[in-house]
Amino acid sequence: MPAWGGETFTDKVISLINQHREGVVFLLWGSHAQKKGAIIDPQRHHILKAPHPSPLSAHRGFFGCNHFALTNQWLEQHGEKTIDWTPVLPAESE
Repeated sequence: MPAWGGETFTDKVISLINQHREGVVFLLWGSHAQKKGAIIDPQRHHILKAPHPSPLSAHRGFFGCNHFALTNQWLEQHGEKTIDWTPVLPAESE
């Protein structure tokens, strides 16, 4: 099946990050995203895979995968700044 524009763009971005950066943590959620792992060098980057977080499949392994904690653990172990995963909520209207 030919790639649509968005997929071609995504593949190019992943490829460029893979080539020009090192130590990126990739969170590949769902089978479609996990196929992108084929263009990521696991010797240069950290790859975490889990089922898609949609309501239809999240119970098959996304819940409890701890990807946010594992990402921060990996970043910390490699001397990088951790990520504050707390959602930013819009300010309440007064």
